[in-house]
Amino acid sequence: MGSLLSNKNILIMGVRNKWSIAWGIAKAAHDEGANLIFTFQGEREKESAEELVANLKGSSAYQCDISNDKDIDKLFADLKVKYSVIHGLVHSIAHAKREDLQNGFVETSRDGFAHALDISAYSLVAVSRGVKDLMTEGGSILTLTYMGSEKVYPGYNVMGVAKAALEASVRYLAHDLGPLKIRVNAISAGPIKTLSAKGVKDFGNILDVVETKAPLKRGIEQDDLGDAALYFLSNLSRAVTGEIMYVDCGYNIMGM
Repeated sequence: MGSLLSNKNILIMGVRNKWSIAWGIAKAAHDEGANLIFTFQGEREKESAEELVANLKGSSAYQCDISNDKDIDKLFADLKVKYSVIHGLVHSIAHAKREDLQNGFVETSRDGFAHALDISAYSLVAVSRGVKDLMTEGGSILTLTYMGSEKVYPGYNVMGVAKAALEASVRYLAHDLGPLKIRVNAISAGPIKTLSAKGVKDFGNILDVVETKAPLKRGIEQDDLGDAALYFLSNLSRAVTGEIMYVDCGYNIMGM
């Protein structure tokens, strides 16, 4: 076990299962000495969240519906009582309605558009506002994005628009929270097999193209993202904020 995050309280929001990117980050942070705090959406997710938490000694889990401001307020009030200080927050939360990922983007409903932007982008603003008063020693907020924010990936649709809003939010939050010594950054992950990715039409084709075209000639693995997150959550990134860092084996640099 390392010590990059020794005695640091790290809140991880969005772990769904052991294949999720957030779980890879959680494992890496735990191996570097972090005290981990997880959130789950509701009763339906409670059992699976508690099973995951049980695998990482000393971790705890709290319910929080990030679409409900009262839930968010309660979460941070509870964390203030138990932990006093939060040093890092990982925001791994995104969702779009299935039909909005299966049909053409032009068919996106007004309700579907609002839902995707609320859950996938505004939630970062909401939890950043909640955690800032607990980051009394400074801290790091990290979120996850994808190149569909910049380029068209048919099937990614409204999620690409939501990720573009998320990335702009990273920059504005970095400006607002910088005086509090709170850094805000994002990792733009290459495509990786997760439960959420299965909802993207033709996702298998995207994986095949990246493995063929990326300079490193391979796809992304969970550990790649966990290790990159350690940089942002630790003091190694103490002078870095407002940045979007690609972890995609170099695919983003390719023109063809």
